[in-house]
Amino acid sequence: MRGLFLALGLTLAQATPALAEFATVTDRDTFIRLVNGKVLTRPLVKLRVAPDGSIAGKGAGWDVNGAWTWKNGYFCRDLIWGGDDLGYNCQRVLANGNQIRFVADQGQGDSADFRLR
Repeated sequence: MRGLFLALGLTLAQATPALAEFATVTDRDTFIRLVNGKVLTRPLVKLRVAPDGSIAGKGAGWDVNGAWTWKNGYFCRDLIWGGDDLGYNCQRVLANGNQIRFVADQGQGDSADFRLR
């Protein structure tokens, strides 16, 4: 099952809507306004991405911990999931209302959509 977890580090393979519905988030302050005090959720995943640069939560019942920074218009993160290092990846961020999408490899890779609750 770990092979299916991509993008933010925790995405299940699925079809996603076209990018045209989402607006690109280009700066750290906008990103923080979107996620501050919210839980990012999707099936089997609940994460908090805090303004202090921390990431914490659960993915498929396993602990998720990590750190993030904003670099050159991208969300860059390091994640540990269930004891496995998922590595460093800079991701394009898009938002649409209460949804946020992370696209790995600076927008060239797999994507993960989350609800903001």
